[in-house]
Amino acid sequence: MSDSMVPAFLGVERSVLGRRWRGRLDARGEAQALALAQAHGIDDFLARVIAGRGVTVADAAGYLDPKLRDLLPDPSSLRDMDAATNRLAEAIERGEQMAVFGDYDVDGACSSALLIDFWRAAGAPKPLLHIPDRIIEGYGPNVEAIRDLAAHGATLLATVDCGTSSHEAFAVARALGLDVIVLDHHQAPEILPDALVVNPNRLDDLSGQGALCAAGVVFLVLVGLSRTLRARGWWSDDRPEPDLLAALDLVALATVADVSPLARLNRALVAKGLMVMAGRSRPGLAALMDAAHLDGPPRASHLGFALGPRINAGGRIGDAGLGARLLTLADSEEARRIALELDRLNGERQVVERAILEQAVAEAEAQVAGSNRLSCLVVHGQDWHPGVVGLIASRLKERFNIPAFVITFNGECGTGSGRSLSGVDLGAAVRRAVDLGLAVKGGGHAMAAGVTLARGKIDDFRAFLDEALAASVEAARLDDALVLDAAVAGRGVSLELLRRVERAGPFGQGNPEPLFALPEQQVTFAQTVGADHVRARLRSRDGATVDAIAFRALHSPLGEALLRGDGAQLHVAAKLSRNVFRGIERVETRIVDLARVQ
Repeated sequence: MSDSMVPAFLGVERSVLGRRWRGRLDARGEAQALALAQAHGIDDFLARVIAGRGVTVADAAGYLDPKLRDLLPDPSSLRDMDAATNRLAEAIERGEQMAVFGDYDVDGACSSALLIDFWRAAGAPKPLLHIPDRIIEGYGPNVEAIRDLAAHGATLLATVDCGTSSHEAFAVARALGLDVIVLDHHQAPEILPDALVVNPNRLDDLSGQGALCAAGVVFLVLVGLSRTLRARGWWSDDRPEPDLLAALDLVALATVADVSPLARLNRALVAKGLMVMAGRSRPGLAALMDAAHLDGPPRASHLGFALGPRINAGGRIGDAGLGARLLTLADSEEARRIALELDRLNGERQVVERAILEQAVAEAEAQVAGSNRLSCLVVHGQDWHPGVVGLIASRLKERFNIPAFVITFNGECGTGSGRSLSGVDLGAAVRRAVDLGLAVKGGGHAMAAGVTLARGKIDDFRAFLDEALAASVEAARLDDALVLDAAVAGRGVSLELLRRVERAGPFGQGNPEPLFALPEQQVTFAQTVGADHVRARLRSRDGATVDAIAFRALHSPLGEALLRGDGAQLHVAAKLSRNVFRGIERVETRIVDLARVQ
């Protein structure tokens, strides 16, 4: 049944943001929620939330308490895994100098740190580490860096979160006598480079683990490597086998920051990783949590919106290697120094981003106004900071609800980044554009992609994406209703409700945060806070009040409706989260949409 045939939730056919509201559960889902509540003794709200995420009575116990032992695959199920772990084990046994080449984002930093920590525990020589400069070197392995690593004695090169398409760079590496192992997750070309490529998204990999981020792939490699070394008798009382579960804090951070789907194995990795992170045993992460002023136990949202952006800030506008170095430090004082520097760079990044966003929005609005049915935004500017174009693309995607690419030109060549909608494969479209000669190079995955192209090709690139993505974007538009899990009265918004619902977490990509409707509310107070947020107080007919906030809503119809405060009765769509300040827990109500009561 199409969304248009399903009764609108609370009768909302068109909200202030132009969206139809619908309930997540159809009649079958309602029956499933009832069965879950009865079979497992869980409350109705939690039952509705997990039923809406496809959980059955048989699956519920494993879903509510995901266990790695039940979900972790045999590492050998990944293509080239055994060959890679054998080569890595030989390098450790021989005391070879390994070099790690990591990407400049959170996933690359975490993946690099995982490898370096394992090498340290195995008693092998400390690996050389190279994180490329985003502006000078760009994405992926490059010949100059490989020559430098070889000159410093490396005989084995491991690339993490990059390298699946690096034919030229690896040809040079092999000519210099380096063996190459790629640990990656990006979508792969049909012809792979001259290397051992462990990547669940290569075309001949049948492991079914394509949802893993690079750090997840590296974790499986380390599980396999530890097993291989155990079989070779490497571990001893003097050299104990490392506790890989202690590394799950890094896997969790990378999984959330890279927007990997939080289902099955990924969800278990993040759930267990958050528990590890709460112990604050890694000095770098503990210092970063303090720099971000996080209070209380870490949550998935902290990884995506507080820790991840600070690690990324080094790669965006500072020293690209800061994040990876921070995550491997044992010295708490040095960790504090680097964490504060990353916090400062993140603030600087926010200033740069705001300035460019204003220009990008103006160009995007012109494109939208000039097209009846645009399928992809492609905006560009001269000398925009390349470190923030991906963030700008994400903002445009959220604002206009279509895929968006942001390109920055310096001379006749431009580099850019794109962000997509669920169900619209941007990475595949970009690789097709490269095959057609519309871009110099590019790739990525379904939700995010990067590209390099000539200035004279930008109109052709825009036209190609608009046509190539039209069908999938149209399908996404047809399913563009705002999906709500349940309605809750104003007096029902409480920490107790939140604790019950949080059992369905951690939430993120693929396991959406529950969205609740607060029926028949009146805005009694509203004001602007920060740069562009709107804070409001809601009152329901029974007199209950709820303090709420709408993030980045100031110049949107949502923010305008809240600030107008004309006394109208409103249905409010909101997400609930935990806010801890000075040790006191409160419920934070985040408004995402609202509609007048008809």
